[in-house]
Amino acid sequence: MPTAFSNYIDGEWVESKSGETFEVRNPANTEEVVARYPASTEADLDRAVEAAVAAREEWGDTPGPSRGAILRDAAAELDARKEETTETLVQEEGKTRSEAGGEVQRAIDIFYYYAEKARDLGGVVKAASGPGKDLSTRREPLGTVGLITPWNYPIAIPAWKLAPALAAGNTVIHKPASAAPNVSRILYECLDAAGLPDGVANMVTGSGSDVGSPLAGHEDVDGVSFTGSTAVGTAVAETAAQDLKRVQCEMGGKNPTVVMPSADVDEAVDIVGVGAFGTTGQSCTACSRAIVHEQIYDDFVEAITEYAESLDVGPGLDDPDMGPHISADELDSTLDYIEIGKQGNARLTTGGSRLTGDRYDDGHYVEPTVFADVDNNARIAQEEIFGPVLSVIQVSDFEDALATANDVDFGLSASIVTRDHAEAETFTEEVEAGVAKVNEKTTGLELHVPFGGYKQSSTNTYREQGDAGLDFFTSVKTVYDNY
Repeated sequence: MPTAFSNYIDGEWVESKSGETFEVRNPANTEEVVARYPASTEADLDRAVEAAVAAREEWGDTPGPSRGAILRDAAAELDARKEETTETLVQEEGKTRSEAGGEVQRAIDIFYYYAEKARDLGGVVKAASGPGKDLSTRREPLGTVGLITPWNYPIAIPAWKLAPALAAGNTVIHKPASAAPNVSRILYECLDAAGLPDGVANMVTGSGSDVGSPLAGHEDVDGVSFTGSTAVGTAVAETAAQDLKRVQCEMGGKNPTVVMPSADVDEAVDIVGVGAFGTTGQSCTACSRAIVHEQIYDDFVEAITEYAESLDVGPGLDDPDMGPHISADELDSTLDYIEIGKQGNARLTTGGSRLTGDRYDDGHYVEPTVFADVDNNARIAQEEIFGPVLSVIQVSDFEDALATANDVDFGLSASIVTRDHAEAETFTEEVEAGVAKVNEKTTGLELHVPFGGYKQSSTNTYREQGDAGLDFFTSVKTVYDNY
């Protein structure tokens, strides 16, 4: 029998009032049920909000270094459980062992980072306009915040929301994605072991309609931080805005890598390939468009096709190059887009099918897929696919490449491969994306710098990570002292 887990509310592990559960299956082997979780109701959410509200004054008054000490101890707990957490992530989300291990380490590093940031969280002193006066600012916790996190980075994204929220003195209600809640559960076990006071952080599992939407609109929640699709994020922002609560949404992407004639083709292929097919393309920053100069276009198409065909696809615990999709729905969506590409004018150079056979029949596997000669107006070049599907687009010069990169509704991450410094500088200045990279893949983020998108990739309110990650979770008060 698979383990049945519970919600974490007010420092206790409790079942849903509904008594109902849902199951999480291994995407590499759908015959295996990994765990069961509460199918929570709005009543469970209310209980969690009540606990968080009751705990927020004491937690907000706790000195920053003391809050940081708990985060530091939680990071140490997670570090001690890294191997267990890595395997749990692989079994519920499908990532390769290497990818999952990297994600768990990132969560550990994030908790250590914000443990130290909690020490110096404060305001600034400004010069007053007259004598006998002090003028300063102070940062105060926002209050009680709701976190809604996705399945594709099921421990890293909860960590980069949860750690700054707690460091800043907020109390939290967290709804993890139903497809992969198990590693979030481990986070809360680590916080509990580190001595986090009851009610400060709470986790409630369940559907978006039963838990997520009520959380976004709850009258006692002061802010909502969401990561997920643009459609759902827009709905969350609209719900949260009804009572003017603070909201932050990071959403979809259709990320380009521009490849110019000065680039080494093999290096460019490695950069694009890792960005496109790593994490099975299930990343908001994945490279889904390679925009390639005509001088090296044919060589690039041949090389990226060979790259895709060389990838080993299999169960994540075997640590192949690429794992399965997380679910049948995600697999079907990718296959639908592949059919759209086949029916258009694009040229399929490799992949394009579901993988079958003994190793694949019980999992959600698809071939790494490359389309060449893609028109940037085609659906496969404009809509987020969230799978290992790369569109290769030919351009005639740098201006054409930049215009093509920007000609999309999203603006999350973008990169260029070039040895021309002027091209690199112009690209980073003019590309319409929140993350701009030179000679790097579109995926992969440093934890101490801001992250967020432009256009339909973000609500364009607050950035995440680094110092910016604390901005969302604090209110600034200006103090005038006429002594």
